[in-house]
Amino acid sequence: MVITMEIKNVIFDMGNVLIYFTPELYIKQQGVSEEEEKLLLREVFRRMEWVQLDHGTITEEEAVESICRRVPSHLRGVVEELVFRWWARPLSPVPGMKELAAELKGLGLRLYLLSNASTQQCKYHDRIPGTEYFDGRIVSAECRLIKPQREIYQLLLDTYGLCAKECLFIDDSPLNVEGACCAGIKGIIFDDDLPRLRRELREAGVMVHM
Repeated sequence: MVITMEIKNVIFDMGNVLIYFTPELYIKQQGVSEEEEKLLLREVFRRMEWVQLDHGTITEEEAVESICRRVPSHLRGVVEELVFRWWARPLSPVPGMKELAAELKGLGLRLYLLSNASTQQCKYHDRIPGTEYFDGRIVSAECRLIKPQREIYQLLLDTYGLCAKECLFIDDSPLNVEGACCAGIKGIIFDDDLPRLRRELREAGVMVHM
């Protein structure tokens, strides 16, 4: 028996779990000054609009208009590029995660994506290494729920007919893992340490290789 204990489903976050999310790099690729890089990092990625995009409560067009009220007019094109197309360049996979997904699938587990992301996610989902092994996905903006709201975890369970105690959730955010735990789902915090993740999976009863 390759699946021990009760874990039958593994749920992955996306950013900094399957692919790296690096706003500083996306901004640097725009060829702006160092001062403008700092401004764009703050006003595009660290203000309410980015959360609202993930929550599905504003559109990309509305986000651009709001952000552009706080930045010089000559940066409008850069803001549009970052909001609409940050994902259009090559994505940076987290090393070893595609292989882990393949191994988990080979053990007979079902795999799911649960991500805080905007409605743009569907445009690059198939480019995320490892998702070819996934059985389903829930994206926050598409359902207007957002981690760590308990309802988004329950939505995933209900959508795919999963039992919470048979699920294990991997996310880089302690807050999001706590949200999963509140919904009855076991959780592992991933801090870019693949050997540790594999150890914790084994401790949870998933017999991956070390």
